[in-house]
Amino acid sequence: MEKIKMEIAGELSLSELVGPAMKKWREIFSISQVELSRHLGISVSTISDYEGNRRKSPGTAIIRRFVNALFDIDRQKGGLISQKLLEGEKNLEDYFKIHEFARGMSIKDFAGLIDGKVITNQDLVENRQIYGYTLIDSLKVILEMPFSYFPRMYGNVSERAFIFTGVSTGRSPMVVIRVSPSKPSVVVLHGLENVDKLALKISERERIPLIITKMDISKIEERLGKI
Repeated sequence: MEKIKMEIAGELSLSELVGPAMKKWREIFSISQVELSRHLGISVSTISDYEGNRRKSPGTAIIRRFVNALFDIDRQKGGLISQKLLEGEKNLEDYFKIHEFARGMSIKDFAGLIDGKVITNQDLVENRQIYGYTLIDSLKVILEMPFSYFPRMYGNVSERAFIFTGVSTGRSPMVVIRVSPSKPSVVVLHGLENVDKLALKISERERIPLIITKMDISKIEERLGKI
């Protein structure tokens, strides 16, 4: 549950229009402004001002209280919305797993941790920072995952690595990234020696470094899980 709370808080913190985003989540939880105001001990007009962007954007402390309040009130009502969100997380994990780093790290250091070889855009690996990774079952994502799930692969930040497993040439993952509005900072193709020429061209055109590695996935998760 804490993971879901962090994702909601991250969305609110990064949103250009925090008020409407707060309203969206309050309505998803079917909580009235009156219920929320009572739980937080603030006036209904204050909540209304936040949602209408008539008040300065809330800081992290207020966002944390807001998110906790949503789940607390839902639990008092039986926890139906929380349960639906948990079920959604389980479905997402059929396709990909997300991990956020506690600190940023360069792509060069990241490649070293996973015994990876950078094969394109080597000039970017020294200075480009990433803040997490997404481990992706490429076949399931490409063939089965609803496209509406794609934005959630980026977790809290887009400055992250996409690690694709089950790849045969690397072409399909790179084509998907090519046509997507958001791009990862680096792509890892697991288990490959020879990468498709089109995948290489897309990588160079999009300025997204490609890394190949044969390290066991469980070891990759273990090493990156410590960051």
